[in-house]
Amino acid sequence: MKKIFAILSVLALFSFAGCKKDFLETNPTDRVSGPTIFSDAENAMTAVNGLIRTLYSSGWGSTWNDENGGLPAFILVQDLKGEDHVMDGSTSGWFLYDYGYDTFADWTANRGHQYQMWNFFYTLISNANYILANKEMGGDEDYYNYVMGQAYALRSFCYMWLVQTYQQNGALYGTDLPGVPLYTEPTVAGSVGKGRGTVADVYKLANEDIDAAIACLSKTKLAQLHKSHVSLAVAYGLKARHALVQHDYATALSAAEAAMKGQSIGSWDDIKTVNNVAKKNVMWGLAIQTDQALGNHDIYAHMDADSKSNYSDGRHLIGNWLYDRIPDTDVRKAWWTAPLDESEWGAPATANGSKRSWCQKKLVYIDAASSTGDHILMRTEEIYLIAAEAACEAGDYSKAREYLSAVEAARDPEYAARLAKMKDSKVLNPNTAGEISTLMDEIFFQRRVELWSENPRLFDLQRRGLAFNRAWNGTNHTILCTDYTTKPGSANFILWIPQAEFDGNENMDLAKDQNPAQGKGL
Repeated sequence: MKKIFAILSVLALFSFAGCKKDFLETNPTDRVSGPTIFSDAENAMTAVNGLIRTLYSSGWGSTWNDENGGLPAFILVQDLKGEDHVMDGSTSGWFLYDYGYDTFADWTANRGHQYQMWNFFYTLISNANYILANKEMGGDEDYYNYVMGQAYALRSFCYMWLVQTYQQNGALYGTDLPGVPLYTEPTVAGSVGKGRGTVADVYKLANEDIDAAIACLSKTKLAQLHKSHVSLAVAYGLKARHALVQHDYATALSAAEAAMKGQSIGSWDDIKTVNNVAKKNVMWGLAIQTDQALGNHDIYAHMDADSKSNYSDGRHLIGNWLYDRIPDTDVRKAWWTAPLDESEWGAPATANGSKRSWCQKKLVYIDAASSTGDHILMRTEEIYLIAAEAACEAGDYSKAREYLSAVEAARDPEYAARLAKMKDSKVLNPNTAGEISTLMDEIFFQRRVELWSENPRLFDLQRRGLAFNRAWNGTNHTILCTDYTTKPGSANFILWIPQAEFDGNENMDLAKDQNPAQGKGL
């Protein structure tokens, strides 16, 4: 592990800087040492802000930075690998290879997503470990608990991402499967790497960390100082997400109910575009200031068809199976353009860039001139949908309907009639382009619409043991991938551990510790 993230983590620590009054001021400096940062808890906020800023930074490999812009880019990768997100062209090739399941060989280099995701999340973990190692720092107790709560929550978040990216779901396929290496202490160049351990080990640490975050954030009197920080409600939301992955539905329900207290469902005005942390329904997001414009490594440069970036030539569309099943009375249908005759399609990357059948207009720049827009990581609506799913799994169909209706009634004035047709059942149709007839089918349909490209579709497929087939009748998918995606638990749904990890970690053996073979029919 030492060659992948330890050195980067030390450098990142020394780039932490800040001001107590501006909680996202993160100008690099070589004048702030670790001891100065951690001299007291209030100063340690600079480390927290540096950690948050890392979430939307690039440079995680030797090249290809424009498709590796931190967490928003990696969410996009894991969404494109499902069946609800379409790319209609390549531009410079960015992201099209993920969409087409054509990145298998990239694990040997230090530029593809196998390497860059591994590097990104372990760098975050290492920096969180630096914060957590300073438990004896003095200063204000409220700041201390706030700082520690951020670090525990983000470490938990990172480990759950890693275990879902590099291994199959433990609740379905066994928690004794190999997990990912676990680090809870600061690492430096020369630190001895760890072995993979088990999925159970990863789940255990992630659960302990998020509980520690909740305990710390419950003690502090400080409210969420910035939307980019983890609040107590967000920590409960992360706990609910983690519990869904582990099929612990009782915990998912109780955590979601704790998370939703005091939160508001967004109106159409709040969600017309999902790119502004100031909206009342946004619980957690990355606020991108004008002077922090991310350039071509911002996913909006790729997804916003009306942006000035030529990367948006390959436009991002909704799968037409999903679009066709959104009622015309549902305001969210306006997140995508209606089907057009091909003669009406606008030229890519022009003022008419989004004039394309099924083109997305949900995740775009707030300000196209300055190329800025926030990235939303958690909304109230997701929490209600988690509660609905968990309640349905428990057989509490009345409560599931209540939580589902709280979101969907704000979207479709005729939703009650639609919901009434759904049979009380937790059975989920394994054909993801099949009939929607049960309450669980409806919950997942609404997740697919409401959270389109915000929450990775592939993660939902993995945790439910679902495969998918893009080749439905009249499909608008440009790459079908039927040889790679039509078997539950496909080896193609997880990434290979990068070669660099085996080169730099004496406790990882390529022959024994690499993930199973990928390819057609697997």
